[in-house]
Amino acid sequence: MTERSLVRTLARPGARALILGLLLVPAAAAGDIYRFIDENGVAHFTNVPPDRRYKLVIREGRPRGPAPETSGRAGRQASLSASERTRRYDRVIHEAARRHRVDPRLVRAVIKAESDFRPDAVSPKGAQGLMQLMPGTARRVRIADSFDPQDNVEGGVRYLRYLIDLFRDDLVLALAAYNAGEQAVLRYKTIPPFRETREYVDRVLRYLREYHAKGL
Repeated sequence: MTERSLVRTLARPGARALILGLLLVPAAAAGDIYRFIDENGVAHFTNVPPDRRYKLVIREGRPRGPAPETSGRAGRQASLSASERTRRYDRVIHEAARRHRVDPRLVRAVIKAESDFRPDAVSPKGAQGLMQLMPGTARRVRIADSFDPQDNVEGGVRYLRYLIDLFRDDLVLALAAYNAGEQAVLRYKTIPPFRETREYVDRVLRYLREYHAKGL
């Protein structure tokens, strides 16, 4: 494979292995790697970006292993401390919370539990960004780039509002659905018997109580 043949289109469930393969290519051979996410949520990777839609995600010479995005708003903020990251997103959180009638402290608690305020976070299942949107969920709430903090929060809060309405303001069920999916909650008619989901709901509610106590 030549230096200019590294373009990958990641559209299948097993495609995350391709990302790992790119990360393991020696820097001298691979060069910088750029990513673009199209309107269908499909990620495209190349070492020769054809236009400005592609953002740098791996810089030549960087230590191997998954690397955060280093360009754009997500990259600039990923290197901040936890408290600095939290403060940087106050405006984005409050604006989205106001538009969708959601307590901004709840939004902050979900972000804390989901990504610890890291805009470049990717879960083992493929959830992305601050509010850890799955690609299918991102398309559903009309978000093109889950790694853009403003877009991600807008989509996450929009989805959270939908779940709160769906479960008639039952916050516990809405949070369970955010983690396990609404169909699982509808099927069990309570928090699904998944340890991960139960711990997730407890964690978000704990953060929410802390933010209320601190007056944030």
